[in-house]
Amino acid sequence: MKIRKMFRFENAHVVRGCATRRCSRSIHGHSYKAELIFSSVRLDRGQMVYDFGFTKGVIKAFIDSFDHSITLWENDDPEYLKDMKRWSERWVQLPVNPSAEQYARVFFLLIDRVLKQTEMVNEEFGVTLDRVVVHETETGYAEADRMDAYSSELGSIDLRRIKFSDRIKEEWQNPRMFEELMEGKRFVNPHTL
Repeated sequence: MKIRKMFRFENAHVVRGCATRRCSRSIHGHSYKAELIFSSVRLDRGQMVYDFGFTKGVIKAFIDSFDHSITLWENDDPEYLKDMKRWSERWVQLPVNPSAEQYARVFFLLIDRVLKQTEMVNEEFGVTLDRVVVHETETGYAEADRMDAYSSELGSIDLRRIKFSDRIKEEWQNPRMFEELMEGKRFVNPHTL
């Protein structure tokens, strides 16, 4: 059985190297929607695949990190990166170009890792992330499943190279959340919300 949870975020970026001049040479923004599709072969004690309330913690915090932020590619011009970080409190630096396709892959990898490191205490069973759909516009989206997210042909993504601005980390309930995820720390779902 599958369930879907959608998140919205406003984000600016430049996608270097793409064919569209406006997209590749000018900062521009989108009103994104990120759909997360979870699946399980069994239902929990509330007869659900996964309580939507649990997605409002660490998962929402990571996606919300991109809201009203600029996303930067670590391989961009060093002066541009320095200026963007100087003039924006909220920025995320990725090891990949910030296209909708790469957002879908990055979100998949982050959330898949969160799920793997979460102790389920409400009789959830085998909850997995099935796919992530990132809508960049009303008419265009990118979709990534497990094979896409971990594909060496699409280029591997080292999550440890993601950098979040200090302001974003200050807004998290736990400013060390990303570091703890990378260190393999276990997250525990509450018995009640």
